[in-house]
Formats: sequence, structure tokens, C-alpha cells
Amino acid sequence: MDKKILTWDTLGRILELLNKQKIVFTNGCFDILHPGHIHILDQAKSYGDILIVGLNSDNSIKRLKGSSRPKVFQKDRLKILSSIKFVDYVVLFEEETPLKLIEKIKPNFLVKGGDYTLEDIVGREFVEKNGGQVKIIKLLEGHSSSSLIDKFEN
Repeated sequence: MDKKILTWDTLGRILELLNKQKIVFTNGCFDILHPGHIHILDQAKSYGDILIVGLNSDNSIKRLKGSSRPKVFQKDRLKILSSIKFVDYVVLFEEETPLKLIEKIKPNFLVKGGDYTLEDIVGREFVEKNGGQVKIIKLLEGHSSSSLIDKFEN
């Protein structure tokens, strides 16, 4: 297994080693990776020392987006994300939201794309209560997985 791809158990051990570093967390489906994702990941990394990406599992995406998704299976999405130079670790989660993961990681920064408002960001209250900050990164115009999937299917 790629050293950047963590299980919940290995995540705990890594977090113990990272105790003095600024941890940035973001999450998503990353069903079809595109320049908008790369932009957000690159900007997210700039806020701290370590970028941990929470990745929705295949089952989680099916529950969120319907039975025709994901288009790219989790083993491949894990491999793609872990190959990005500014992503330090990737961890899969089965739930529909990353709240449990955020509570385990206790990031210094929680980062989401500009299609979210502060009120909509899962884990915001937990992060802020624990002294962290929430950052919203402006999206790159014209880049979304849904629009790409629509283009390919129509």
C-alpha cells in the first residue's frame, strides 16, 4: 500500500508523530479529478505543514450522489490523490460526512472550496472550538466533476 494512504489505525500513529506540525484537512469525493481540485489542494497545503485529504468511499458517494456514481472507484481515486506532490496523506471514510475524521485529526485548518459557505461546512464548529481556522478557497471557473460527467454522458 502507498505510504500516503492511511487506514484509521495508521492515521492515529501518524498523528502522534505530527504533534508539533500545522495540519490542514480537506475532503471530498474527487470522482473525476480536474484542475479545480488541484487548485484547492495546492492552496490548502499553503496553510500548513501537512495536508490530509479525507476521501469519500464508493458506498458513501452512492448514498450522496446516486447509484450511477462514483465514475472512478475508490482504489483508483486513492492512488491518484496520493500521487499529488502536495497531498501528504489520504484517508478513506465511509460516512456521508467527514465529521468523525475531523474529530480524530483535530486539524489546525479545515479547507473547503468556494461552493460552500461557512455555515455549510461540516466540522467547522469543532475546528473553531479547538482553536483552528476554517478557510474557503475560491473555485476555478468552469471546473466541476458534475459538469465533466454531464459532458461525457450527453
